Amino acid sequence: MHNDVSPVAKGFIHGFFILLSILFIVPLISVVSVSFSDTKAIFDHGYSIFPQGFNTLAYQFLLKSKDVILRAYGVTFFITIAGCLLGLAVNALIAYPLSRRNFKYKTPVTVLLAISMFFNGGLVPTYIMNAQYLHGRDTLWVMIIPALCVPWFIILLRTFFYSIPYSLVESAMIDGAGEWRIFGAIILPLAKPALATIGLFLALNYWNEWFSPLLYISNNKLYPLQYLLYKYMADVQQMASMQLQGATTATLDYSKLPTESIRMAMCVLAAGPMLFVFPFFQKYFVKGLTVGALKG
Repeated sequence: MHNDVSPVAKGFIHGFFILLSILFIVPLISVVSVSFSDTKAIFDHGYSIFPQGFNTLAYQFLLKSKDVILRAYGVTFFITIAGCLLGLAVNALIAYPLSRRNFKYKTPVTVLLAISMFFNGGLVPTYIMNAQYLHGRDTLWVMIIPALCVPWFIILLRTFFYSIPYSLVESAMIDGAGEWRIFGAIILPLAKPALATIGLFLALNYWNEWFSPLLYISNNKLYPLQYLLYKYMADVQQMASMQLQGATTATLDYSKLPTESIRMAMCVLAAGPMLFVFPFFQKYFVKGLTVGALKG
């Protein structure tokens, strides 16, 4: 049955989503604008979508050690790509058996996954496990392995796998295909939307990683981008505070640094690459969230 929508309703819907899009876009534009603005102008006039007192001092400060920034980008790209690929493999391999009707232990395993979504072992046991038992201090793997298995992602993938007709699996089994062949040749290709969705979530988690380096990384050559920028901001604020109190004789006047612009420049450097990646995953992202919710 065809249901026509009136022009007024269409205009209202389009207007609503245009307004919503503007509300999302304007803050991003403001972040870029403030990163090129003069700090005094920001304090005098507030944030704006156009730069006030245009300058590049914030970027000059952050990029004065280009080798350090590039190394941090390299570390972040490595943990993001490795973590995303390994995380997809681990979560998919756990989710697929839970979607099979003939898996004997799928109910208790699902219950355990659900419990782990609400409770964890706490920070101290986690630190002991990663630092002492897994010997993860000052290694890149300590930023990758602990975040590989995410219960929510497993449940989302399990739901999507369950929506795939079981007759395809039965037909493949009749033709003599084994479990690995079925999983690799049938299930994974059909699950591209869900895998792309989970891959994007994993990539965002790893790209924004800063807490694990805070706990486990003391070698500055292994700092990821987010943690390096966090260290930059903390150092600037500390030195500016000390200089205002007359506790330092540094030749650089830290109290006059554009701290507000530096914060926004750090946001641009940290979030910029992911903003370019997201459009390539958008079609899979939307489909993965909707199709995986049809059956539960």
